[in-house]
Amino acid sequence: MEQIKVRDMEKIECSFVRKLMPNGDYIVTDEIAPGYEWVFEDENVMAIEKLDGTNVSILIQDGIIVSVWNRTERIPFFNKSKSHIIEGLIESYKRGYMEFLADGQHFGELIGEKVNGNPYKIEGHLWIPFSTFCQKHLRYKSWGKYPKNFETISNWFKDELMPLYWAMKHGLEKDKDGHYLGFVEGIVFTHPDGRMAKIRKDMFEWFSGRRHKEDS
Repeated sequence: MEQIKVRDMEKIECSFVRKLMPNGDYIVTDEIAPGYEWVFEDENVMAIEKLDGTNVSILIQDGIIVSVWNRTERIPFFNKSKSHIIEGLIESYKRGYMEFLADGQHFGELIGEKVNGNPYKIEGHLWIPFSTFCQKHLRYKSWGKYPKNFETISNWFKDELMPLYWAMKHGLEKDKDGHYLGFVEGIVFTHPDGRMAKIRKDMFEWFSGRRHKEDS
């Protein structure tokens, strides 16, 4: 059986240039990052909700999952410290999320009770594959129907960015000001050739909650 080389998922960069503010916040500017013009110019780009979890990949050979990876750390099937990862994969399998995954390495996001404070408020844990579930169910079909300039995108993130995964679990509601209730972290822009870029809500200057670290 030919061995498939395991790789870590590449760091996804922001599509806008970011700058460090005097107060320590690392925010986006209205300047497009060099090499990321494709995000705003290519009609084939998909805007997909960015899930706030931990990156987990599975390696499939001859239709069988032969190994599980959390970044570059191999996760044994029987373990104590990270059994929630295996739990999430089993739940994903039960729901049919792995049904159409071919041989190779497949990346996904593990969410749940022991991951990043469980912002989606789900019970247990669940692994969600990028190439199937996310592209099918968490795609913003409105991307491309409005101007792709900084001001429009900033206003969209601030006022109208729909929490797609949250809505699947808890329904869709708005507060008295017309803003969507529920958690949404941001967007991953995905090109059919594999290129990706991201924007999180906490990258904008108007954001008032807890921000990620400068280099994330």
